[in-house]
Amino acid sequence: MTSFSDARQYAPATERNRSFILEVLQRVLPPTGNILEIASGTGEHSVFFSPHLKPRQWFPSDPNPMLRDSIVAWQQHSPSDNLHSPLDIDVRESVWAVEKEGIEIAAIVNINMIHISPWSTCLGLMAGARRLLPKDGVLYLYGPYKQGGEHTTPSNLNFDESLRSQDPEWGLRNLEDVIAVAEKEGLRFVEMVEMPANNLSVIFHKN
Repeated sequence: MTSFSDARQYAPATERNRSFILEVLQRVLPPTGNILEIASGTGEHSVFFSPHLKPRQWFPSDPNPMLRDSIVAWQQHSPSDNLHSPLDIDVRESVWAVEKEGIEIAAIVNINMIHISPWSTCLGLMAGARRLLPKDGVLYLYGPYKQGGEHTTPSNLNFDESLRSQDPEWGLRNLEDVIAVAEKEGLRFVEMVEMPANNLSVIFHKN
């Protein structure tokens, strides 16, 4: 029988960025309610954030079954009573699992997805945020972006080239393009926070 620890996966960037992200989340998230994390990946962020964000309830999700197994394994390793089982959510689908289950969402958190996925996932994320979030509900994005069509650092240019070599549909997005898609879905851009390693926290509120 496979032990839970065998299913745990590790993302090296998580330990480097999690404290900085948590600091922003503690400030911008609503004080209570259900927080949906889209593309939770290994699950390391969710087990770190959830105990620090009580009484909020944290709902991780990922479309990859191997990563959902990793999330469960991390939950077994570092349990928190406000951390829920991972949901199978592909943002490109027209109805998400939380909608099917009638779970009301106060905020959506999405870390390092938009540049490591096709543009259609960004479109799906914004459409889902429009459907799920209440008035003034929060959408939080984290990751690297181009601004004004230009890379902000040589390291971001190299990272973008590396991503596109793996999949031509991947790559750093123009922040202005992401904001424009959000605005079309009734989400207003309220704040950008510069983060370590040339990343940004980008915060939207539902109109």
